[in-house]
Amino acid sequence: QVRRVESGGGLVQTGDSLRLSCEDSGRTFSGVAAAWFRQAPGKDREFVAYVNSAGGIAAYADSVKGRFTVSRDNAQNTLYLQMNSLKPGDTAVYYCAAKIWTRSYLDPRAYDYWGRGTQVTVSS
Repeated sequence: QVRRVESGGGLVQTGDSLRLSCEDSGRTFSGVAAAWFRQAPGKDREFVAYVNSAGGIAAYADSVKGRFTVSRDNAQNTLYLQMNSLKPGDTAVYYCAAKIWTRSYLDPRAYDYWGRGTQVTVSS
């Protein structure tokens, strides 16, 4: 049973914005850090953004810094990713996950409880 559901993806044009949501109905993210990753066809899953359990500390991949903003609403058990100034290179399936293991926050192996993903496609 999937307890983390990403939504908000879609087909947009270069320069547009999208807001992704990750609803955690199983409260898996409660009290732990979380992150967004993305995976384009034929490529490895890559780190996008990280936020700590309280939501006060965030980190971003260089490729999205200044354009994307990660946040969370712990009362609503929801993680967000605001994506502005989208580029064709942002095209990928976006996943949310909870940081469970003591590896670097950049490493997808530090995470578990992945959602099924939401497709973001940016046309030029």
